[in-house]
Amino acid sequence: MQQNDNCIFCKIVQRRIPCDKVYEDDSTLSFMDINPASEGHTLVIAKAHFASLLDIDEASLVAVAVASRRLARAIQAALQPDGMRVGQFNGAAAGQTVFHYHLHIIPVRAGQKVGSHGRTPGQPEAIRQVADKIRAALASPGSQDAAR
Repeated sequence: MQQNDNCIFCKIVQRRIPCDKVYEDDSTLSFMDINPASEGHTLVIAKAHFASLLDIDEASLVAVAVASRRLARAIQAALQPDGMRVGQFNGAAAGQTVFHYHLHIIPVRAGQKVGSHGRTPGQPEAIRQVADKIRAALASPGSQDAAR
């Protein structure tokens, strides 16, 4: 698997930097954003390093898409937002701040103004509690993704 020693997401994949992980499979890792745009802001990344949509291989792209849907369903079950913003940015001019392919899943409540990125660090304990709720939804017997 290709990695970049200067990439913060590669360091998370390598367990050199901690994260509040909510889901992992052979190709993807999902964890809570430490600067959440809203409660439940989750990132889904390819484990292999690809800078952007223009660089990612097809198998990794499909794996991120499948994991994103799985996470979106769990976030819906756990937090019951009115909607979800799913975003992916390519290049600094488009708002990409970490140059490792990833998707943002941002739960949104009716009337809530939510940006694409959070501006300030979230409260670590509150983020952990939300991660617990999402993990529980993934593991629930009613979840079609519980066995994964």
